[in-house]
Amino acid sequence: MSFTLGRSRWPDVWLATAARGISSCGDFLAASTLTLALQSAGAGGPAVAGLLIAASLPLVALAPLTGRLADRVDSRTLLVAAGIVQAAICLALAYAGHPALAIGLVALLAAGLAVTQPVLAALVPAMVTPGDLPRASALNQTAGTLGALAGPALAGLLVGQFGTRVPLLLDAASYLALVAAGLLIRTRRGGARPTARPRPAADAHSTPTPDGPARAWRLRPDRLLFAMVASLAGVVGAVGAINVIEVFFIRETLGSSTTVYGLVTGAWPLGIVAGAWALAPLTRRLTDDGRLLGVGLLLLGGCCLAVLVSAAVPSAWLLVPIWLLGGLLNGGNNVVCNVLLARRVPEAARGRAYAVFGAAVQGAGMVGLAAGGLLLDLAHPRPLVAACGTVGLLAVAAFAVPVVRAARAERSANGPGQRRGAARAAGSTP
Repeated sequence: MSFTLGRSRWPDVWLATAARGISSCGDFLAASTLTLALQSAGAGGPAVAGLLIAASLPLVALAPLTGRLADRVDSRTLLVAAGIVQAAICLALAYAGHPALAIGLVALLAAGLAVTQPVLAALVPAMVTPGDLPRASALNQTAGTLGALAGPALAGLLVGQFGTRVPLLLDAASYLALVAAGLLIRTRRGGARPTARPRPAADAHSTPTPDGPARAWRLRPDRLLFAMVASLAGVVGAVGAINVIEVFFIRETLGSSTTVYGLVTGAWPLGIVAGAWALAPLTRRLTDDGRLLGVGLLLLGGCCLAVLVSAAVPSAWLLVPIWLLGGLLNGGNNVVCNVLLARRVPEAARGRAYAVFGAAVQGAGMVGLAAGGLLLDLAHPRPLVAACGTVGLLAVAAFAVPVVRAARAERSANGPGQRRGAARAAGSTP
């Protein structure tokens, strides 16, 4: 799986972390700003759902292309070019007057994210040794969730004080962090460049080539990874309507201001940060991938339970501790998924793997967004929040059987505590 040998490149990890955090803040700043603008203007659930779908659709539709780009084109070129284009698009978004134009620009902005997301995700494992991967993954996850934490909070504060233009201009500036990271990060992958320090001759056979096992990699034959992606996508699709419903639940049902909305919605990302660090040591100790996947499914169940409980609160501020706990479990599951992907996918195919993974989750999330937009015209937000949590728990229960079967098949084929996956088939050693 071609991790770097010797010492991990922590300066590169920190640069990638900073780039992800700043650009993530910009992503959530733009989404929250436009969501608040639509809700304040009297737009209903379908309009908000349309905006959020526009922000997700390119990540699904472009995944086959962007995953291959991440594996075949120099990562520096992709980060610099995408950062410049995204900054220009967001600058135009700040001056877009018509809602349809704004939604179109949001879709273009998401197309840039469809490129940078697998590039950064695949770079991190190439920067560190196998033992440092959980820590690096937690650090990277922390950056993304701190950005998700800061974005809605900034949007709530800035929209209330200055309207939509100022936060969108700040968002345009945030994408320049990708340009800086692309120029400064020494680790590079894609194209003809090596992804890590040269290996000793005795281990040279373990690095998959673009024409070898990496080119032949597919998600479906790896039953464990397929079960992971299917279960996560299924749960996200089941509970994803909450992303549309929450703004109406907090602002209208609970009677909160835009500032309170921004602060309350930041509780879940803050919990993700804590969860990523709390469970990173566990992912390092659990070398049995089947057990690790089982832990991930339990964490997903906890997230859905937090959503269900939140439907009963009489005040928006009581959502904070509940969503902190839900976010903590969510953060742990994110680290589990990242570690499993890095362990089991050949390095040269990792950009494609992260793109496929992201597309499956985003596609399922779009189903939830569309459902949320439609359901808000039929029912009040509070019962819909409860329904999201309940359906999510049912999805977790439904996927428990295939996850357990995949884990048992893994142990039966390889023996206790061993990992299989495409990377091991390629002859690599984690």
